[in-house]
Amino acid sequence: MLIKSLELENFRNYKQLKMEFDSGTNILYGDNAQGKTNILEALYLSGTTKSHKSSKDKEMIRFRKEESHIRTLIEKNDISYRIDMHLKRSKTKGIAINGIPIKKASELFGIVNFVFFSPEDLNILKNGPAERRRFLNLELCQLSRLYLHNLSNYNRVIKQRNALLKEISFRPDLKDTLQIWDEQLIHYGLEIMKERKQFILDLNEIVDSIHKNLSGDREELVIQYEPSIAEEQFAVQLEKNRENDIRTRMTSVGPHRDDLIFLVKEVDVRKYGSQGQQRTCALSLKLAEIELVKKVIRDTPVLLLDDVLSELDSRRQNFLLNNIHDIQTMISCTGLDEFIKNRFHINRIFRVVEGTIINEN
Repeated sequence: MLIKSLELENFRNYKQLKMEFDSGTNILYGDNAQGKTNILEALYLSGTTKSHKSSKDKEMIRFRKEESHIRTLIEKNDISYRIDMHLKRSKTKGIAINGIPIKKASELFGIVNFVFFSPEDLNILKNGPAERRRFLNLELCQLSRLYLHNLSNYNRVIKQRNALLKEISFRPDLKDTLQIWDEQLIHYGLEIMKERKQFILDLNEIVDSIHKNLSGDREELVIQYEPSIAEEQFAVQLEKNRENDIRTRMTSVGPHRDDLIFLVKEVDVRKYGSQGQQRTCALSLKLAEIELVKKVIRDTPVLLLDDVLSELDSRRQNFLLNNIHDIQTMISCTGLDEFIKNRFHINRIFRVVEGTIINEN
């Protein structure tokens, strides 16, 4: 799986751009706020329909423009794909594959798989549960169309149920209609929990050996899925919490409140680990994610590293770079320091200056 090229028109700070990538390591370097991350964001968006920063479509369109266009050329199993994406300020985005418009975002999934690694990911253990749920959702949606279907429907039901909870405050006679939404919530919620549980089981088969190597064989890492409610108790607890939900106008039970636990020597690293331990666990998690994607899709994902190297010490830099040499990688950084120049082979170098790209080799 390879990204061959990217074209942008009125995307973020780019008026027009065309880039051709190498199948190996591509470096985008330049000062902060020049547009490096915007390129990685456009790539990720073209394969997932989502921004890794959770930005809305209109926020990614160039200032004072009504539309933005992204065109990505991909090669997979000797077959070429052209993904065209139009972002619009006042309408839903349009997507076409090889010139044929698609009706559902799920039709895009599976053509290309991205693993995105940013400094924020290094804080995945330190931050709140929402960050860890976001990790689960971003990866599982790429790997499973069924998960994407269930998550989309679950989010729709949550939104409609919460709206009904607010309405009941004014119209108590609507209380009986909650059962309709509860049944859907349970159905989609259980499917989500089942896939999350299996994903973490699969991840654990890979992450421990990576973490042992990264920690000098001193630590063992176990990731535990922590659902907010046991599957067999979902329906009972939802009914039990109904009056409280009406009072707070929010749904209190379901996988939208799940979390992950990271255990090193049976100690919860989220609460009791040092910053170094937390970052090592986060790096192990990302590297395990890469290997799991390889296993599931029987191909290599495209790795997007957004200014991560500057956040890692030399040992962790070496470990990361030595483990990604066999996949296409886009790395953004502020400078070509001696570490990158002397220790890691770079196939293509792009300098990014105020929304323009200078190809340096």
